Amino acid sequence: MPAGPAAEPVIAVDAMGGDYAPDEIVAGALAAQREHGINVLLTGPPARLRPVIAKLGAGAELRVVPAEDVVGMDEGALAGFRRPRSSIAVACQLVRRGQAAAVVSAGSTGAIVASARQRLLPLPAVPRPGLAVVLPTHPSHTVLIDAGATADPKPEMLVQFGQLGVAYAQIALGIATPKVGLLTIGAEPGKGNMLTRRAHELLAAEPQHGALPLSFAGNVEGGDLMAGAVDVIVTDGFTGNVALKTLEGSIRFAAAELRSALTGTRAARVGALLQRRGLRELSSRLDAETYGGAALLGLGGTVVIAHGASTAHAVSSACALAASLARGDITDKIRERIGVAAERRAPHFLRRERERDRERERDR
Repeated sequence: MPAGPAAEPVIAVDAMGGDYAPDEIVAGALAAQREHGINVLLTGPPARLRPVIAKLGAGAELRVVPAEDVVGMDEGALAGFRRPRSSIAVACQLVRRGQAAAVVSAGSTGAIVASARQRLLPLPAVPRPGLAVVLPTHPSHTVLIDAGATADPKPEMLVQFGQLGVAYAQIALGIATPKVGLLTIGAEPGKGNMLTRRAHELLAAEPQHGALPLSFAGNVEGGDLMAGAVDVIVTDGFTGNVALKTLEGSIRFAAAELRSALTGTRAARVGALLQRRGLRELSSRLDAETYGGAALLGLGGTVVIAHGASTAHAVSSACALAASLARGDITDKIRERIGVAAERRAPHFLRRERERDRERERDR
């Protein structure tokens, strides 16, 4: 009997992906199921997962879908392509078959992207997916896309990343009309390299191929990443990944320095005690584990990539994010933003991309 409208989406969790797999991954999946009511399917070798489940006292609470192969954290895209029985591949297959609504994995990003692209397939007119992450800006959050899925995109792809980021901001952040900015080296339209200058022209122009309009606010610089000036920041995957890791390192450094300052003297400790509520709120806002990871957008299914060093709390947050995106029909919203015309006939540069992809597959 089909589930009613209130039924929670099923999330396929790659139990073997991550530095602390499978223990922390299984614990996080169990927390998501118990605390958030999210239905979870674990993928991985049953012989390795059953003892972990038993140790947590989960019994029959968690279901396991067998996947005997495991992609290591040090393996990349080729492993994702060539390992059809890996835990991440099986999780993607569950979504493709309609047995799950989304995938969560803390495994190798390259392998996850490759496996998801091969099994969930890109949406029409979206030749490359974008990785969207939430930056803890104030007063509202900001989406950065792409954070590492496509290192060398064409200018037209940055426009598509803008559409993906807007759909994500609408569902995950509840922003009705997100403002979009282009990350480059100056605020003026002519600043940047060939990629960003052409992307600026396309983002500022009327949408093509039936796509919905974007609220383009112009260029933003590196110093604006945490300013909250726009809701969606668009960039290529290389620049976005460097920017994200720079921010993560800066936040860790600032947190360590603040902790040292607050515990260095008796007076400082007393002051910190008086400000403990505000400090807890700040710590929670800056804690990457509360945001659930990055969403891989532009495929025929929802994928959330958690940090490789994810603890159970981070995995539970990733499951909550995946469920939220599935409930919001993120894939259908992206299709709507891209436009029906784009689904019927892709632009010429996209057809060339697909031809190259097919040639690469044949070479393998």
